[in-house]
Amino acid sequence: MIRHTLYLLLLLALASCQTDYTKLPTFTANKQLKAVIETPAGNTRTLVYDREKKEFVADLDAGQEREIGFLPYPGNMGFIPSTEINKNGRGLEVLVLAERRETGSEMEVIPVGLVQLEKNGELRHIVIAVPSRPSERRIDATNFEGLSKNYPGAKAILQIWFSNFNKSGNTKFVGWRDEKFAEKEIQRWMKL
Repeated sequence: MIRHTLYLLLLLALASCQTDYTKLPTFTANKQLKAVIETPAGNTRTLVYDREKKEFVADLDAGQEREIGFLPYPGNMGFIPSTEINKNGRGLEVLVLAERRETGSEMEVIPVGLVQLEKNGELRHIVIAVPSRPSERRIDATNFEGLSKNYPGAKAILQIWFSNFNKSGNTKFVGWRDEKFAEKEIQRWMKL
């Protein structure tokens, strides 16, 4: 009987251990930038990580599940762990240009640029990245110059998507920045 009770307690303890994705290191042991995927490529419903619940939940807008009013996500949307851009604890956003990854996936990525958007008078930065592993890349670019020179259509698609994805229509595309700017933004928002 005691053995079964101990086994049950061990199972309960393990089940209650949840990863706090916001506290994962920003970089892996081999110095690769890490991204945590919230909303997989191809989704129209937005998912976000709830720090308090330590789980991924539907993003709500006026009490309703937020749904993209345009084409589905063109990449895997998530955040860079151990970064914090506001008092709500939201991490710096990242869009990983790769095949669909499930919610909660951790990826090693290389920033290739940054998109600047304006919403309600506030500037919003989204890092654009590709997987670090060449075998996982669908876009063979590891910097902004390579993305711009070899994939101008991808940049145009992302610009159109970010200009139209918000149903309320109050998001304005401001511009592109290079990977060096993206890296500075990551450093700027890292929690020390």
